[in-house]
Parts: sequence; C-alpha cells; structure tokens
Amino acid sequence: MPSRSRNDTGLFITLEGGEGSGKTTQALRLSRSLTAQGYDVLLTREPGGTPLAERIRSVLLDHSDEVIAPETEALLILAARRQHIDQVIRPALSRGAIVICDRFSDSTLAYQGYGRGLDLTVLRMINGWVTNKLTPHLTLFFDLPIAVGLRRRHGQAGEQNRLDHEARRFHAKVRAGFQALAEREPRRIKIVDARQSPDSVATAVDTLVLGKLKRSSSLRRRPR
Repeated sequence: MPSRSRNDTGLFITLEGGEGSGKTTQALRLSRSLTAQGYDVLLTREPGGTPLAERIRSVLLDHSDEVIAPETEALLILAARRQHIDQVIRPALSRGAIVICDRFSDSTLAYQGYGRGLDLTVLRMINGWVTNKLTPHLTLFFDLPIAVGLRRRHGQAGEQNRLDHEARRFHAKVRAGFQALAEREPRRIKIVDARQSPDSVATAVDTLVLGKLKRSSSLRRRPR
C-alpha cells in the first residue's frame, strides 16, 4: 500500500518503461489533460526535479570516459530521489495535488537491479529508507519490444544519452525486470501496450487514470 504522511491527500502516479517507450510524451499529455479538467497537477521526472537532482541527472546520463560503477549509479539516483521527495513530491501531495512522475523507484529496481545485477533485496531496503516507503498509488508500465524502443530512440533528434548505447542484452534484462515487477504488484502496476499509436496509448492511459481518480475521494478540482 502507498505510504502517506498524515497530511498527504494527493495522488501519486508514476510512468515507467524502457528506452523509446513513449512514457515522457504520455506524461506530458496526461498532465495537460488533467489540468484541463481542473485538477492541481505537478509533472516531474527522475532523476531530476530539483536543481541539485538535475545536476545529478547530467552526471548519470552524459557521456564520459570514466566508467560508472553500478553501485555508484544506484546511490546517485537514490540521493537525487531523496532531494526530489523532500523538495517537490511530498509538498505537492500534502496540498492535494496529482503528482505525475516520469520514472521512480521501479526504474531503480529494473535498471540497477535486473539490468546491472545489483542485489534486489538491498536496493529495496535502501530505497525504502530513502523514500520513507513512499509508493505510487498507480504505476503505468509502457511495454514494447526492445528493438522497437531502440529504433525509436535512435531515430529521435538530439544526442543520445549513455543508456541508449548499452548492449541490447542489458535492455532486455531491464524489460524483463519491469515485467517481473508488474507481475509482482498487479494492483498498482498496470501494463500499457506501447506499440500502439500515441493517441491509442493516451486513451488507454486516460482510462486507467480516470478509474483511479473515481476511487480517490480526497481529490478536489479547482473552481472554474
């Protein structure tokens, strides 16, 4: 169950998936849709979300001649997450906002756990300490074949980040990790077929989110 502080009245939604899954585009579309419906919405991302966390993001994703150890990678992500929660996520949930976050703890388990091979039990323990066991109310996992996702990424304008150049075997492990997490927590993690057109994916996202909103009586829309 999601962990709340006494004053949390908001809804925490995370979007997860491998490279090229389209989750960032869908996060923006969802944010705009809910805002248009009158909800108080905060759109954010990980790693990032605060000035300090964004600097950590640059270190993690930029190309470098220095190899980053898997443990170092995980600890940097977790440090950014703690800052993000304290400065951005918790305050927004406390005021009753819908927080939409592009990646969160499930990415750490999928990438650093299943992908890099770090101990999942240790990752879960440290992440629980960092987040004070904050868990999303709803997680959308955008799933698609590895070849499709990488082809999309390589076809996008702009410089590719460090993860885009990982071996296909690594990305396959990450996808399998997300699938295992979804199987473990089917009530929280919902799988979205990301092979569909952006409009079809957005329709599936809206259906899942609106279903969750109907069960969240504490959320209020802004007066028009």
